[in-house]
Formats: sequence, structure tokens, C-alpha cells
Amino acid sequence: MYIGGLDVGTTGCKIAVYDETGTLFQTYYREYPAVFSGGAHEIDFDGIRRGVLELLQQACREFPLKTLGVTSFGETFVLLDENDAVLAPSMLYTDPRGEEECARLQAALGAARLTEIAGVKPHAMYSIYKLMWLQKNRPELFVRCRRVLLGQDFIVYALTGRAQIDFSLAARTGAFDIRQNGWSEEIFAAAGLNSALFAQPVPSGTVAGPVKKELCRQLGIGDDLVIVSACHDQAAAMLGAGIFKSTQAMNGTGTVECIPVLMDRVPEDPRLFEGGYAVVPYPAGGYACYAFSFTGGAALKWFRGVFAQKEQEEAGQKNVYALLDARIPDAPTGLLVLPHFAGAATPYMDYGAKAAIVGLTMESTKYDIYKALMEGTSYEMRLNFDHLSRFIPPVEEIRATGGGASSDVWLQIKADILGTPITALSCGEIGAAGTAAVAGKAVGAFHDFSIVQTMAPVRRVFLPDAGKHSEYQALYQKYTKLYSAVKAVEGRE
Repeated sequence: MYIGGLDVGTTGCKIAVYDETGTLFQTYYREYPAVFSGGAHEIDFDGIRRGVLELLQQACREFPLKTLGVTSFGETFVLLDENDAVLAPSMLYTDPRGEEECARLQAALGAARLTEIAGVKPHAMYSIYKLMWLQKNRPELFVRCRRVLLGQDFIVYALTGRAQIDFSLAARTGAFDIRQNGWSEEIFAAAGLNSALFAQPVPSGTVAGPVKKELCRQLGIGDDLVIVSACHDQAAAMLGAGIFKSTQAMNGTGTVECIPVLMDRVPEDPRLFEGGYAVVPYPAGGYACYAFSFTGGAALKWFRGVFAQKEQEEAGQKNVYALLDARIPDAPTGLLVLPHFAGAATPYMDYGAKAAIVGLTMESTKYDIYKALMEGTSYEMRLNFDHLSRFIPPVEEIRATGGGASSDVWLQIKADILGTPITALSCGEIGAAGTAAVAGKAVGAFHDFSIVQTMAPVRRVFLPDAGKHSEYQALYQKYTKLYSAVKAVEGRE
């Protein structure tokens, strides 16, 4: 039996094909554009649908898939008319619209009440506030709107005709009651919106049904392919990484750096949410708590573009980061980099924050700065774990995924700064793996989620160096004061 994991992202979609032993056979990918123009950040869901259908057709031509799990990015929604046509481009979570509506809903219900219900601090990135903006500024769309769907449920609906959204993705709307696992009528009423426009919330791993027969004929695929609603893409990545205990955490390093952890229950302490942390139901039980930094791999990409043109030419077609890794000093640099190149995420949620490099001397080299960027992002990661330590037990293992997990140098720096083993996984499509695991379990192909140990095997474990950890401890204490100091210099106290 062939099982597929479909991961719908903001720049493209991918399908990874596995069998019932968890062996990966093939990965397929399609790109589609997002548009950033005139202050608007938008994506075309028609383009997403076309990309998914092309991908599915290609995958099924080579492998007769029996089930396909669907995961997607969160927050962004699409409006459909009575004929299921897309009514307008969709606002991405980075789109600035919705701030006034966020303030208005907070005035109506209070930030504390909104957070208590939805498990997220009110912010314009979430669906409910952008939908309020559309209702106010594009009322003609609401006259024609019959459905409001996010990425996962849009694709599930397009394939099966069933409108259902899993709990973890529904929690990214800002209007889902994470304790009652249903739409919050209190929030919808205060927002002046109708929850009936949204898909039906269902547990992760709920079977939606077979692909519509007319669509099967159109694509030339078999009519026995079963579609499963998996989960939000971050939850899928956690699952693919094998995060099953509260003493484990994931470190997903791409452009941004995500460091989600597990919780047995929704914390009652409001201090968690004040830091911008979000809590969503987790497919394997309990709740996932999302911590993140806006700058992970983006910091190294910035360095490459500004300082490493010579190394890029020298590397040619090879990996320039591997060349840079080989040239950094062995000892801690002593430099402090505040990696807020795109603002500060948890625990600050300060979009106006700026980056800084402190401690430069005439002896500093660009390779010192390169390593200091890796150190700075690792300090930021530790800062988040320190904040979360009030709500979870000590983290004993961090499982690394994403592009940053291919750098042994960076992983060792993280282990040395955090004083925690870092487990690097050998899997390039961790989200698709988690999604396929959910789908396979839903149809009985997998007995439980332990199959991910085969789908994403361990590549190497990086243990902390006691001496370097001690040096980094002293530097980290200085780092914890850096954000406030830079903010004061900017006059933003």
C-alpha cells in the first residue's frame, strides 16, 4: 500500500510517498507564487489548487496511492462562492491588514478572554481579524461568500466535497475554542461573523472520504484514493520528528526557527500567552505549544549575501555554508548577536525590534561574525526554553529538522549553548512524513505513530561540550540583557 503526505506551503506544495513499512519512495514538488505589492501580502488559492492537482496526478501515475493526508500552513483563508469559485486573493499572515479589527475585538471581549478561549494572544495575523477587515472593506465579497476555508480544508473540500478542518489548524484562526474543540460562538458573535461559513472541526486524522469520481476521471487516477485531514504544518513536523514526550522539543530551522514543545494540558497561567506563545491540539494527544524566532536560517542567508561573495565563488556549485563552517574559530566568539533582523518573535512579539552585533574589535573577522550569528540564534532559542520552563519539565532532548539540521557545526553550537543533546534527523520532508503517518494510521496501514522512527531516522546525536557550555553560560547571561539595552538605545522603552 502506498501512503502519501501532502504538505501545502506558502511557496509550493509537496507529496512524499511511503509504503506501509515507512519507506520513502519518492517526493514531488510544485511551486506557486505569493505576491507582495503595495503593502499587501497575498496568495492565489486557485494556483494552490492547480499545483496540488498536478502533483497528485503525477504521483498517482507512478504510485497507486491508497490514502493521502493533507497538512497546510495556517491562518490564511479563502472565500468561495456558491459554485466554489475563489472570490479574491487571500491575505497571508504577514499582511498588515486587520490591526484595527484586532483592537476592536479586544475592546469588545478583552484580550484575556480572547486568549483564554483561543489559546493565542490576539494578533492581526490570525484569520478572524482579517475576515473582519474584509467584511468591513470588501462587503460585496460577503454577499457572494458561501464558504471560508483554510489551506488544508480547502484542498480536502476540493478533492472530496467534504468541508472539514482538523482541530490544530482550526486553532490558527483565533476563533476556535481549544478546550471545547469547536468554533467559539462568543468570538464570532462579537466579530459579527457567521461560524457556519467555516468547515466542520474534526480531530486530526479524520477520514474525509474518497476523491470525487469526476475528479478521478479528469486526473486519470483510481477512484479508491482516501483523503485524510491531518493537521497544521507545524504539528505535522513535530509528529514527523517523533515528539511524543514533554521532555522533548523540536528545532525546525528554515528561514525562521520554530521550537515547539508538548504540553499535557492548556496552561492556566496567562504569562505563557503574554509572550506570544500559541497552544493547539496535538495529533498524538495533549497540546503543542509554538515558540519561534523570525530569524533562523535567514541570518546566515543575510551573511552570505553581504559578506561571503568571495566564498560563494570559491564554493561554486558546492554548499557555501559548508565552506564557511570549516573556517570558523573553535572557541566561543565572545560576540553577542541579537538576531532580530525581522523583528522579535516569542517571548517579545516586537515587530519593531532591530538586530545588533556587540563586542566587535579590530581583531574580529567575518568568520567570527558568521559563527556569532549561529550563536545568537541559539541564545534566542535558549531564551525561549527558559521562559517555557515555568510550564513544562526540563527539555532533555531536542530533535533538529529543516535546512539548519544539515550543519553539524551549528548543531554542536546549539548543544553547547543549551547544554542539551541535539538529535539530528535524516529526513528532508519532515512535515510530509508526519502527515503521511497521520493518514496511514487513520486507514489502518500503521498501528501507531512509532512508524516515524523509520520515516525520519536519527542521523547523529550532538552532545554538549562541558567546557564550552560553561563559557557560553557567562555569555548567555549578558545576552539576556541585550534586547532591553538595544530597545532603550532606540528610544522605544
